[in-house]
Amino acid sequence: MPRHSPAAPTLVNVNIVLLVVLVLVGVALVAIGVLGVRGQLRRNRFVGVRTAASLRDDETFALANRVAGVPNLVAGLVALLAGAAVLVNPATAVVVGLVGLVGAVAIAVAGGVQGHRAAEALPEPEKSGCSTCACAGACGVLSRA
Repeated sequence: MPRHSPAAPTLVNVNIVLLVVLVLVGVALVAIGVLGVRGQLRRNRFVGVRTAASLRDDETFALANRVAGVPNLVAGLVALLAGAAVLVNPATAVVVGLVGLVGAVAIAVAGGVQGHRAAEALPEPEKSGCSTCACAGACGVLSRA
C-alpha cells in the first residue's frame, strides 16, 4: 500500500497564492499611485510616503506622494503583469512571480525615497504665534490691550 505525505502543498496551490498576492499588491499600488499623482491622497496612518519630512504638513505630504505616484503606478503595473504571467505560464510561475513581486516592491521603495527627498527639499513652514517667542502664550492677550 503506497504512503502519501500529509497535505503537501502542490505547485498549483503556490501559483494560486502567488497570483492573488500579485494582483492585490498591484491593484493597491496602482490606486495609491493614481491618488498620489492627482494630489488626492490625504495624510493618513496607512499608505503613502510616511516619513518625518513628508508628514510635517498637508502640502509636504501631497508633494511627496505626487513625486512617488508615478513609480507606484509602475510598480503596480509590474505586479499586475507578473500576475498575468503566472496565470499564462504555470510552469515558470514561481520564478516569474517572485521576480515580479520583488521588482514591484523595489520600484515602490525607490519611489518612496524620491518622495522623501522631495519633502526634505521643501522648506519648513514658518512658525507663527507663540511658538517662536518667550511670552508663554500671552501674545494674544498683550496685543488686545
